[in-house]
Amino acid sequence: MSLVKNQDAKTFTPEHGMRRQVLANTDQLMLIRHYFDADWVGARHSHPHHQLVYVVSGALRVDVGGKVFDAHAGDSFIVDGGVEHQASALEASEVLDIFTPTREDYRALVS
Repeated sequence: MSLVKNQDAKTFTPEHGMRRQVLANTDQLMLIRHYFDADWVGARHSHPHHQLVYVVSGALRVDVGGKVFDAHAGDSFIVDGGVEHQASALEASEVLDIFTPTREDYRALVS
């Protein structure tokens, strides 16, 4: 079992305008919380992990494999592994990301 208490979740700032918390995770599954400042623009990238995204609050503009859409609070979407994607915050936002398998690069931050 993997329990991460809210008060124990470490916060990282991997880039300007973004805060990341590594939450509960196993070898196959990882929960991440992201906070984005309004006008944050993420780098275009891809990774081998499948990613499920849930927008808790705020709004994002997302480009997944060339398909651009806006995702608002309560919306969710999937980014398949290996697909290039990019997001930007239309307003201050909170997002939950679930990755499978676990992102070892993120896990190393809390080890």
